[in-house]
Amino acid sequence: MSQPNTLLELIQAAPGDRTAIILPDAGIRVSYQQLRDQVIEMANALASLGITRTDRVATYLPNGLPAIVSFLAASVAGVSAPLNPNYREDEVSFYLEDTNAKILLLPPDGAEAARKAAEGRGVAVHILEMDANGYVRIAGAPMDKISSLPTGDDLALVLHTSGSTGRPKRVPILHRNIAASTHNIVATYNLSPDDVSLCVMPLFHVHGLVASTLATLLSGGAVAVPNKFNALSFWRTVKDTGATWYSAVPTIHNLLLSRAGNEKVAAAEGLRFIRSCSASLPAEMMEQMERIFGVPVLEAYGMSEASHQMSSNPLPPAERKPGSVGAGTGVKIAIMDEAGNLLPTGTRGEVVIQGPNVVSGYENNPEANAKSYTNGWFRTGDQGFLDEDNYLTLTGRIKELINRGGEKIGPREIDEVLLAHPAVAEAVCFGVPHPRWGEEVEAVVVLKEGAEANEASVLAFCKERLADFKTPKKIYITTSIPRTATGKIQRGAVAKAMTGASA
Repeated sequence: MSQPNTLLELIQAAPGDRTAIILPDAGIRVSYQQLRDQVIEMANALASLGITRTDRVATYLPNGLPAIVSFLAASVAGVSAPLNPNYREDEVSFYLEDTNAKILLLPPDGAEAARKAAEGRGVAVHILEMDANGYVRIAGAPMDKISSLPTGDDLALVLHTSGSTGRPKRVPILHRNIAASTHNIVATYNLSPDDVSLCVMPLFHVHGLVASTLATLLSGGAVAVPNKFNALSFWRTVKDTGATWYSAVPTIHNLLLSRAGNEKVAAAEGLRFIRSCSASLPAEMMEQMERIFGVPVLEAYGMSEASHQMSSNPLPPAERKPGSVGAGTGVKIAIMDEAGNLLPTGTRGEVVIQGPNVVSGYENNPEANAKSYTNGWFRTGDQGFLDEDNYLTLTGRIKELINRGGEKIGPREIDEVLLAHPAVAEAVCFGVPHPRWGEEVEAVVVLKEGAEANEASVLAFCKERLADFKTPKKIYITTSIPRTATGKIQRGAVAKAMTGASA
């Protein structure tokens, strides 16, 4: 079979009797043939409800088989538009309007915010039911047949940028974009039918959808999908499902490390590797994970506009570099200045990318496209540099650089210094308005359990390791740091939460 070019083709290659999905909380295993049957049946049901190739199907579902089947089926009949099931009514209403969703798929119980939002927008609501054998259907839907199957050039998925500044932008992702990304991920980690991915990332985001789920299905392996991440039962689930790898944000890794203490985790011995993505992984945390979990930790770099993965550290025996997100994985990566010139090795600038997984533009947003595309390169908005091995190191979001009296400060450098303090578990640096310097450096830290430190001692630690203009002038000590639903830190939101100011 030729390389898959659509989401439907991704799930066609594996033998029908192999396990595709494991639902550890329900004790259910779904074969590839059962998955294919469910996807086609639901796609037919969506067609019978009036969904055509360009219509948006919104979903508001927790992690589980219904989220996977509906995502695939929506991409076959029309376009999938998954929503965060923790959104409030106003947020659901905004995204239903912004995506022009034709119908909304909901679980049988709860989801009142989404029901009210759909009612207010006049969007038809349909309920997904799953029987005791793990078969998912749209309740009461007739069964017409879809008129045609999608091609690689058809739209599969619509997501939104995080929206850290202004209105979130719509990211339209084609079938062939996702197919290219999943192929790159399979090749990067040598995924095979023997692999079992433990999916702990949300299935309304490319990290969970593309890396944990679709790449595994393309490889013919199995995806284990707990209802939600639970640090207490995580390693038991790893053992029970035979998981060979998992991918997560550093927040989740840190929770697992906190529970482990300094004891090696025996249940991790079945893992081939651990992948970290969607937020920067401190080098110290990577080294601690490898010591406690006993397996290689591979930091990767991804974003929705690239259908997820752009680069990754490789599997051993190839070199992985702490603090780096590795080399491009089927994606060209370069560094560009503001004028659009490509910069030499070792020079800091904006990270730009090219590749078949990269979307061709934001939807109905010519202003954003004019700023984001230069000479065929997509501008990521991240600052970084490439070393002599073409490994990429990220130094921060360009919009989050702190401009103190003309000195441009990368917040991540200060984060790393704070994290080196023996009492600090988490740290985020940010800029706040200042009448003389324009911006001043401040930071927030969370202390390790049982550790003691005060602002003065942490500031003194920084002063020994940072130039005066980089040293935070104030440090907040708190119990938790605000994050997005996918575990990302937006420094502006953190600054506002700490100070009431906008960074």
